[in-house]
Amino acid sequence: MDETSLKIINASMNLIMEKGYSLTTTKEIANKAGVNESTIFRKFNGKKDIVLNAMELREWNPDLAEDDFKGYSFDLKKDLLRFSHTYLDKVTSKFVKVSLGLRCPELYEHTKEGIMQIPMAFKRGLSDYFKEMYKIGIVGNDDFEGLAVMFLSINFGFIFFKASFGDSLTPLPKETYIENSIDVFVNGIKK
Repeated sequence: MDETSLKIINASMNLIMEKGYSLTTTKEIANKAGVNESTIFRKFNGKKDIVLNAMELREWNPDLAEDDFKGYSFDLKKDLLRFSHTYLDKVTSKFVKVSLGLRCPELYEHTKEGIMQIPMAFKRGLSDYFKEMYKIGIVGNDDFEGLAVMFLSINFGFIFFKASFGDSLTPLPKETYIENSIDVFVNGIKK
């Protein structure tokens, strides 16, 4: 992708994080990108096309996959710490803000599959993990999807609040949160 297209994508996505998709205009995108508005339409078929192209770029897509959760140590706390770190390193406040900005009726049908890939990969990777831990007798609960969604919620909740409120809700550092929440979670599910 050429430099001008990247400028347009980055300007668009930053404005969408600030204002949302519906309130972002191509005129504002052009101003922020330092290009003429007509350049946007030479490079893209409008705002939706810009967003769909952005979702293919690593900068605007966390690129989280089920394989990120393979290679178990079979130590529940150690594995869950690694999973949390992987998730919270890839699913940043920036990504959460963008995904919230993209949840408008005129765009959501086109973006929901891309947005859902991230939590679905985490859920499937975790479900597989909990199934393995159940088989070897470390986890006593066989609701693998339920456990996965709980653990996903613990991680997403933290990054969502940080994205929404910064440190206003809690100044609790990521490391402290991860350690404490995993201790509680492990104590609750360990056999």
